[in-house]
Amino acid sequence: MNERKIIHIDMDAFYASVEQRDNPELRGRPVAVGHAERRGVVAAASYEARRYGVRSAMSSQKAKRICPELIFVHGRMDVYKSVSQSIHDIFHEYTDIIEPISLDEAFLDVTVNKPGIELGVDIAREIKRKIRERLNLVASAGVSYNKFLAKIASDYRKPDGLCTIHPSQALDFIARLPIEDFWGVGPVTAGKMHSMGIHNGAQLRDCPKRILTRAFGKAGLVYYDFARGIDNRPVEAVRIRKSIGCEHTLDEDINDSSSVDIEFVKAAEELYSRLERKGFQGSTLTLKVKFHDFVQITRSVTLPGHEAIDTLEKIIANGRKLVNEVDYASHPIRLIGLSVSNPRDMTAVGPVWRQLCFDFDNPDGVDS
Repeated sequence: MNERKIIHIDMDAFYASVEQRDNPELRGRPVAVGHAERRGVVAAASYEARRYGVRSAMSSQKAKRICPELIFVHGRMDVYKSVSQSIHDIFHEYTDIIEPISLDEAFLDVTVNKPGIELGVDIAREIKRKIRERLNLVASAGVSYNKFLAKIASDYRKPDGLCTIHPSQALDFIARLPIEDFWGVGPVTAGKMHSMGIHNGAQLRDCPKRILTRAFGKAGLVYYDFARGIDNRPVEAVRIRKSIGCEHTLDEDINDSSSVDIEFVKAAEELYSRLERKGFQGSTLTLKVKFHDFVQITRSVTLPGHEAIDTLEKIIANGRKLVNEVDYASHPIRLIGLSVSNPRDMTAVGPVWRQLCFDFDNPDGVDS
């Protein structure tokens, strides 16, 4: 596995950079892609805006408070998809083993590559140059022998970064890495690790496997391997779709049962429409609720015997049971989401453009 050459390409502030490229008046100014309305959310932020603390998924109102000069522009997903395709055309000049993670990032396996270039870093450098020359955009790249380290490397010197982690350097690099920078470690997991005295890769490596699995379940095994530079996952040119979902940010926070049920049914109808359109069948239904204070919870149910959730009636009947488990009377709801996962038909294969931690479709295109 140490002989593999894996590249992770991540476009820098992709949506915002496309807007700045296409509109010279936005260049050098703090820009947010999204909606400035009271219930709006930032989908992407330029680096000028990020210096003020503006981040994707932040409420538009908070973004405007911390950056009064912030300029909001509406997203153009058709343009971003077209640009993404042009980026992938460049990738295909080197390899067809490409795993899209989103419109703006992907893994490439260049162990065997079309031009026969020996070093992965030379391929990454050429890709960055072609993206800049042909598309007038900037990408960061990470190169290593597995996906975990390649992704870590691409984040290491952003923006316009290029970083290689050689097998001989990997353990020392990981030892110094803050635990928050590990792939798959979010704020909640990081807080739990801090309480266990784990703040960096070296301390994670010292933690016994049984302790990690007791604290984090199967994810503990992944963290155990990551701390040792182990990640044997292949770059997959085709991914099995694991879930389909939708989510709605509400115009007003709601906490009365009739309003909640109306919004739930709307989400259920949209979910059923997506399931039909994609021909997807799964046996697990998950409800996602975000409250007025941005605290988020999920509830799920799996039908017995791997029975498919394949009708609107099943979605509504099982979903209402999940809604009834949520205490929203004193915690008004600002967002409701539904998804179906645990696929019955593993032949339902297609490219997955983005896999969020909750695995919902991302119709608003939040650029992380």
